[in-house]
Amino acid sequence: MNIAIVGTGYVGLVSGTCFAEMGVHVTCVDVNEEKINALLEGQIPIYEPGLDEMVLRNHREGRLNFTTDLTSCLDDVDIVFSAVGTPPDEDGSADLQYVLAVARTFGQNIKKYTILVTKSTVPVGTAKKVKAAIQEELTKRGVDIPFDVASNPEFLKEGAAIKDFMSPDRVVVGVESDKARELMSRLYRPFLLNNFRVIFTDIPSAEMIKYAANSMLATRISFMNDIANLCEIVGADVNMVRKGIGTDSRIGTKFLYPGCGYGGSCFPKDVKALIKTAEKAGYSMEVLKAVERVNENQKSVLFNKLQAHYGGDLKGKVVAMWGLAFKPETDDMREATALVTIKLLLEAGCTVRVFDPIAMNECKRRIGETVTYCKDMYEAVLDADALMLLTEWKQFRMPSWGVIKRAMKNAVVIDGRNIYDPVEMAEEGFTYTCIGR
Repeated sequence: MNIAIVGTGYVGLVSGTCFAEMGVHVTCVDVNEEKINALLEGQIPIYEPGLDEMVLRNHREGRLNFTTDLTSCLDDVDIVFSAVGTPPDEDGSADLQYVLAVARTFGQNIKKYTILVTKSTVPVGTAKKVKAAIQEELTKRGVDIPFDVASNPEFLKEGAAIKDFMSPDRVVVGVESDKARELMSRLYRPFLLNNFRVIFTDIPSAEMIKYAANSMLATRISFMNDIANLCEIVGADVNMVRKGIGTDSRIGTKFLYPGCGYGGSCFPKDVKALIKTAEKAGYSMEVLKAVERVNENQKSVLFNKLQAHYGGDLKGKVVAMWGLAFKPETDDMREATALVTIKLLLEAGCTVRVFDPIAMNECKRRIGETVTYCKDMYEAVLDADALMLLTEWKQFRMPSWGVIKRAMKNAVVIDGRNIYDPVEMAEEGFTYTCIGR
């Protein structure tokens, strides 16, 4: 089977590469000529464990190709995936200009039955707009070429995207016709052979599933952060609370870890977009509004703890920061807590020294030289008045505390991910603060 994927960002490149790995012939399309040329030369624009080698191998073996021209491959493909960006508008709603641009190009150039599948995260009702845009272009051409639209939302976790794609919890496909269902079933047959669940729905339900899933996970995170903050006030231990409720089979343990707020490309954007979709439909998502509000407050919690420790005066303090990416195994800093924390620290007159195994260049791209970039985690703590942990990279889990204490000016550690043991930290001579304990 031959397919095209428009958009070589995170979703498009990972999806295209994994389809190629399963034997599908894939053409990845992007209007960014520089990005396509880099991919043709074997340079991968995003960091994702295992992706580089898989891209290079499938390109070398002829199953994965790259182009800037969708029209050059339309005659040869059965399915076109749209994986372009849907950035939030100023009001928080999803910007569909790129999605509709793909639809118009599709309608202007198809010559035979083809499916346009939306892979991007889009609001409920987008498929109707996509279908109308395609039909408008066909009408302008004066042709009656059959086509279908479908929705196939992605559920990839950054840092584990290849595993998620190749061994999915489920594949959701929204279709309108038996013909589209049959063709999408053929595409996902390798997954069916391994007994993975392919769930076929109507298109609006598929569009809603993606938003509902991310919003539920964001809700669990904000709920636990709210509980953690209350635990600190009343003297409970959120780790014990988490274990106590997580053993309830109706609740489970996943996404019950408190911390310093969620970020990334999905949760913040999707929560905002679902709130806005509801508002346009005349409904108010009260729970999600609270989820968003709690998360924004939580991104300031480490700064507030540091400020409280030093009696409100942070001017001249040196703060070491471990972790910049919004989560481990990625360089993604979109909506990262680190950006909020750095801004607050700089405004308070602090010097900020940072280290992240992967995201240093991304941080420089975003905020320039406003902080000091260190070559490793130990250089970051030199003469520091406090150490903040924001991202739970594995290499941060068992540091040499004796070395760190000798290097720091003041032995203060603020753990935004609860990865250290309070008793051990006290024994090592640190003033230690975490979330919800």
